[in-house]
Amino acid sequence: MNAHILEKLNEQCPGAVELANEYRGELTVVVKKSELVAVCRVLRTDPALQFDSIRDICGADYYRPDDRFEVVYNLYSIPQKVRLRLKVRVDESDLHVPTITGVWTGANWMERETYDMYGILFDGHPDLRRIYMPEEFEHFPLRKDFPLMGIPGSLPLPRK
Repeated sequence: MNAHILEKLNEQCPGAVELANEYRGELTVVVKKSELVAVCRVLRTDPALQFDSIRDICGADYYRPDDRFEVVYNLYSIPQKVRLRLKVRVDESDLHVPTITGVWTGANWMERETYDMYGILFDGHPDLRRIYMPEEFEHFPLRKDFPLMGIPGSLPLPRK
């Protein structure tokens, strides 16, 4: 099935796949940021694939000079009983990724969480605002350069 997924993606979105890796039977596909929405539409609508469930979206901070961040999409096809991990690399100088809420509406809150924790902006998102931290909070707690003890005085704490 994994070879079939790659074949379909290369056929319908030529040049979109940057890297593909299979480990223990699960496929991970790294796609170009500019092709993300097109790839997601193929995965969702192609009758042979039917990735009808988005299970999770999360960020990863590798704290390296190029492509510091990744956005990871965990997809599942209920009819095919297949998992797929889709990744998009994001450079620190351009923290924009297109939203996929038009493909899977369930991506809404997951993209908001990724924005709130990593500062990755999802272009076209219907309501991109913080979900855990206050709107005026200027930092992103899951970045590798965020201090483990937090930033003193950055959040007003309630009085006793």
